[in-house]
Amino acid sequence: MMNRKAIHRGAAVLVAVLCYAGGASAEQQAPTYDAQLAAELGADNYGMHKYVLALLKAGPNRGQDKQTAAELQRAHLANIQRLAEQGVLVLAGPFLDGGALRGIYVFDVDTVEEARKLTETDPAIQAGRLVMELHPWYGSAALKTINDVHGKLAKQSP
Repeated sequence: MMNRKAIHRGAAVLVAVLCYAGGASAEQQAPTYDAQLAAELGADNYGMHKYVLALLKAGPNRGQDKQTAAELQRAHLANIQRLAEQGVLVLAGPFLDGGALRGIYVFDVDTVEEARKLTETDPAIQAGRLVMELHPWYGSAALKTINDVHGKLAKQSP
């Protein structure tokens, strides 16, 4: 019977082999540059785009009763949906560890000030249940396609 150390060593070798093999085939089948798509998504020469990243943190006012907290959460989710439909919010999601850091947003806007104005429309921010920390961020222009793809994956909305 194999001991755990041998199993982990074997798994590490298998992962290394798969990564090497995957890397070789990926190099052989490099995707073709799509100038039209790059222009539509606002990609630079590296396929990247400037965004504003928001870290949602637990705010100072989290003492609402259960019903009020649930209403604020529903309004928060509706606001996320509205911003996504407007095309200014390309990514949003919660952290699952229950810590002070509650979630992230990625805004497709030019400035932190524009993102700040958008975050101020969130009822959970207005109530002090959440606060936002905003940072200019540089990521793949492909992020802008997430909401379209996500719509094809979700059986129901939150």
